[in-house]
Amino acid sequence: MGEVIDQFRGEYNWLSNFFNCRVEFEGLTFENSEAAFQAGKCFNPIEKTKFIGLTGGKSKRLGKKVELRPDWESVKIDVMRQVLKCKFTQNPELGEKLIATGDAELIEGNNWRDFYWGVCNGKGQNHLGKLLMEVRAELVN
Repeated sequence: MGEVIDQFRGEYNWLSNFFNCRVEFEGLTFENSEAAFQAGKCFNPIEKTKFIGLTGGKSKRLGKKVELRPDWESVKIDVMRQVLKCKFTQNPELGEKLIATGDAELIEGNNWRDFYWGVCNGKGQNHLGKLLMEVRAELVN
């Protein structure tokens, strides 16, 4: 087994969706990929604009209060994939850093009990880490 990056903090904070970098998604420009992803949940297009200028934390909190698009559960992984592609192609220096992680396994280790996007206490589906590795493979090719 190769290297494992199991936290998106410290020197790897740029892997976090809360990392501040401009992300244009669906015609709107956000301050981070978390805001873009949370806006992607919205059924109402006007509601999406409320995420412009928000930090990752404020975006996550607001995202819990929006009217979800009806197909959200079936599209959320693809929305995250699209947002991550935007983040790492629109910010070439981040794309280069992602490529530089080589074949390291990326795990969104956390202590806030996110078992879907990450891993907490050794348990979780790590969808964010898997998508980051997928985007990395696409960037390499």
